[in-house]
Amino acid sequence: MHIADMTMFYAPASGGVRTYLEAKHRRLQLYSGVRHSILVPGRDYSHNAGVYEVPAPVLPFGKGYRFPVRRAPWRNLLRSLRPDLIEVGDPYMTAWAALDAGRRLDVPVIGFYHSDLPLLVGNRLGHWLGANLNGYVARLYGSFDRVLAPSQAMASKLIALGVRNVYVQPLGVDLETFQPSRRDPGLREELGLADDTRLLIFAGRGSREKNLGVLLETARQLGADYHLLLVGSGMPRQVPSNVTVVNRFCPAIEVARLMASCDVLLHAGNQETFGLVVLEAMASGIPVVAARAGALPELVPFHSGRLCRPLDAAAMAQAVRELFDCDHRLLGRQARQHVEAHHAWDAVVAGLLTHYHAVLGTANLPVAVHG
Repeated sequence: MHIADMTMFYAPASGGVRTYLEAKHRRLQLYSGVRHSILVPGRDYSHNAGVYEVPAPVLPFGKGYRFPVRRAPWRNLLRSLRPDLIEVGDPYMTAWAALDAGRRLDVPVIGFYHSDLPLLVGNRLGHWLGANLNGYVARLYGSFDRVLAPSQAMASKLIALGVRNVYVQPLGVDLETFQPSRRDPGLREELGLADDTRLLIFAGRGSREKNLGVLLETARQLGADYHLLLVGSGMPRQVPSNVTVVNRFCPAIEVARLMASCDVLLHAGNQETFGLVVLEAMASGIPVVAARAGALPELVPFHSGRLCRPLDAAAMAQAVRELFDCDHRLLGRQARQHVEAHHAWDAVVAGLLTHYHAVLGTANLPVAVHG
């Protein structure tokens, strides 16, 4: 079985989609009889270890992303690779190129709905334009042989638009990189904090939908006994005195150390399509306080954290206090156990192969894993 993935969501500092593709690529190499190719935008044509770059212009102010504007180069590369199945991870030009190639090769094409396009556009360019994209999304995703969504929240949106053949396929977390053993007892001293300071963290891009203002107000309401660490690019500059900002992209291993060395992850986003950072925190052995919105309620069971009213700093602060009134270390251990049971990448890839066999009509021909 030769699987080809393609997406424009692949940049030097990109997030969840690149993480998904690279984790999938590593694990599919363990399966005999499986070949995996990834097609992504780049400066020139190139190929390295199954990753093919296709020339595409840089997206202005796009933080390294490139935006394909022509179908032909992608379609032609797919036709030369001759995959048995194509999966596309964005709703732009590459999606239509994948559908074209699928028709010409007579192979199935799966669409993975990683991002909520109408909501994304509405947040940046106006809700009227976002609403007008509903028809586009319905037409595009209605053309795929199967549609995968990372959460029930996203699947429900697609179904409400009239898209059929939608399946929930949760994503995974790197349990080796993110683990409790990364804890650094010296982090509080590094930050100039007392040993008994209750240390909170959020890691990710400082984009509007992360609602960082809610986190800052939560920290202000919690006061000096608590300290919030914000990690990632685009973070705010003016913050309360009990907030420290690491305003840059950090590699995963550095984020893992910071995560495991804190007490609780805070997440105020109310539009998450999945929420990988939540799984990374839980894998690091810390509980989560998150908004009861988007896909986050699907990731945070009561034994691993708390959910609170969205966009409400007072409610989030109260949830944090309640968490520390409990045994937050026990919740952290339970969080780790939960992701080990439900979000290991090996289990995710096994689920993906089930979808692939279904659309190929080879469900009774399992693929063997190397010993």
